[in-house]
Amino acid sequence: MSENVVHLHKPTDPPTDDTAPTVLTVVPDAPPARPVPLWVRSGRAIKSGVTHERTKSTVRSVARHSLYTLNGSRIVARRAWDGRTGSRYERMIRAAEAAGNLEAAEEWEERLQRFRAARHHRRMDLLHSPVEAAKGVAVGAGMSIGVLVALGVVMAINTGHVGDVITPLSATIDFIALLIRIVQIVWGPALTIGPFLALLALWSVGRKQQAAPQWALPANVRNGEGEPITPSIVVKALRDLGVPALARAIKEMGDAGASMLGPIRIAGCGVEVDVTLPSGVATNEVQGKRRKLAENLTRHEHEVFITIPEAARTVRLWIADSGALDEPIGPSPLVTDETLTANYKTGRAPWGQDLRGDAAELSVYQRHLLVTGLSNQGKTAALRALALWLALDRSVEFWIADLKGIGDWAPFDGIAKVLIEGPSDSHCVQATEMVEDAVEEMNRRIEAVRKDPSLVFPPLIVLVDEAQKAFMCPAKGEDGRPYGGSKATSRYFMAVREIHNQGRAVDVLMWQGTQDPTDQNLPKLVREGAHTRASLVVGTESQAEMALGAKAVNAGAAPHLLRQGMDKGTLVVASDGIAIPAGQASITVRTHFIDDEPAAEIAARAKALRDGVTTLRAIDRTEERDHLADVAAVIGDTARLRTDEVLKRLHALDTAVYREWNNGRLKRLLEEHGEEPKKSHGVMVVRRDDVARALANRDADGSASATE
Repeated sequence: MSENVVHLHKPTDPPTDDTAPTVLTVVPDAPPARPVPLWVRSGRAIKSGVTHERTKSTVRSVARHSLYTLNGSRIVARRAWDGRTGSRYERMIRAAEAAGNLEAAEEWEERLQRFRAARHHRRMDLLHSPVEAAKGVAVGAGMSIGVLVALGVVMAINTGHVGDVITPLSATIDFIALLIRIVQIVWGPALTIGPFLALLALWSVGRKQQAAPQWALPANVRNGEGEPITPSIVVKALRDLGVPALARAIKEMGDAGASMLGPIRIAGCGVEVDVTLPSGVATNEVQGKRRKLAENLTRHEHEVFITIPEAARTVRLWIADSGALDEPIGPSPLVTDETLTANYKTGRAPWGQDLRGDAAELSVYQRHLLVTGLSNQGKTAALRALALWLALDRSVEFWIADLKGIGDWAPFDGIAKVLIEGPSDSHCVQATEMVEDAVEEMNRRIEAVRKDPSLVFPPLIVLVDEAQKAFMCPAKGEDGRPYGGSKATSRYFMAVREIHNQGRAVDVLMWQGTQDPTDQNLPKLVREGAHTRASLVVGTESQAEMALGAKAVNAGAAPHLLRQGMDKGTLVVASDGIAIPAGQASITVRTHFIDDEPAAEIAARAKALRDGVTTLRAIDRTEERDHLADVAAVIGDTARLRTDEVLKRLHALDTAVYREWNNGRLKRLLEEHGEEPKKSHGVMVVRRDDVARALANRDADGSASATE
């Protein structure tokens, strides 16, 4: 057994006084440590040094400035070679041929021939220039001496001294000697400093061109923070895109690909540029590499949009400033301008801003609307913003079914004539019957227009939020027909189809909001019937096609590439009711968000414009209906109401109960309580005071019976 070693030490936390006891600790004698080889220690030191941030910066700086000088000399040499030879013209010819522009190729070839002819003429002149130069020097020297002597003669005559004849010539010789002495003095330092000045000039050229590898550049250049978009950056990004035909064509172009680019235009919070692709490169090859293109441009994927304009073989790039799309847009004009009004026919709703920062305004005149996207991305807010604006037109009537039922549409109580709120199957049934009532109203209007084409009806907006619940509702009616589904037997599906087919002719419009579209919860015939289709972020490209149509997606619309959670309220819109740049099939809109409190204030302004609307709220059918109270509810604050209007409102309130009611049934109800409909200007009406008196008498009779 090895010997024990005794260590003397004080406790870990000694007392403050000097009387701390000494502690004896006995530990086994540890084996001697194995020495670390020198080469291992040296390697660790080198690795630690190289990974040190300051060392990295130093290495980058040395490499960067060295390569600036080296590559600067290469750039200067290339420029000198281009100036002395016809290589520049040859590159331009190849570029024009690669782009398929034969006229430009012929023009550059003609310029090349003129350059070669001029160069040949200069070279032929060099054969005779030595003799002519010698003659010129001799003649010039003789004339100069003659002039100086003549000047000396004039001076001698003036002064009377014959020696002044050679004074000008002597002074000239002294001046030449002085210049020679100056050159002799400067020549030595110039030979020493000259190479350093030449290297500095080469370094400056390389620095201006950023002629160094990416890893050696400064941090702000490597990460692209604030880097402006220039033609060279766009061409380099396209060259490194991984499309062989595109990279090969750019290398063959004499202008390094600059001829592909149109002017770079400022467009809102970014820039826009059209790129004419060379022959053999398809637009979809560039579209399919959006992420790589964005990274080559030192941008995030969501900051680069690729669309297809009208010109052939052309893609339009919109490149946002770094971080610009993460900044919120301003409040809606509906919130900031209390005097704002709406006009269904000629007005445009202030929906948000496009990527350029311009106002995005939507016309809803005779256009069915579909807004879709994933859950909790701003679909209801986008729909409600449009409805709040349109509510400021007092002529517009709303029937609303909110199948989410959490109060998003509560501000429309007093604006909408029908308001259904709730997520259950019974609410889906009520929403279906509301749409069927709208079909009946549409047919009534169509029949009336046939008799009198001059009739004009107020717009009716039938709005169903979370419409996927109605499509997926499993309930069936008494006749066995399902309320939901996507077949011809589905009541909701068929009612929406009928409105899509004929509703716009009489201003009965269908607005729907649905989430996570599929063929089951958003059938093709329904989604294709919407004139304005807008999509928030969706999961897949196939869902994007369901939301916007294949044409828009093939032309560059990409709601599936929006960021979930980060791009809330950002819509890709395909509609003829919004200004879309020429040649594009869609536009990206960042919608204004209107919170609940501002929404209530806007709704209050809308209510003030109206004569008072009694909102009918559907009641669960499990409850027993009070018919007289229902009549009082549908009349509301109106002094008198035509009997057919009372029946229509009762029908909208509960179709199952009041479906079979007619004038006779309404008359019997009032007679049972001591009242009856009366005529006003030859039309049968129900008076509010009569119904109120009937209710009061009934309640009084009930109280008396209870007392007895």
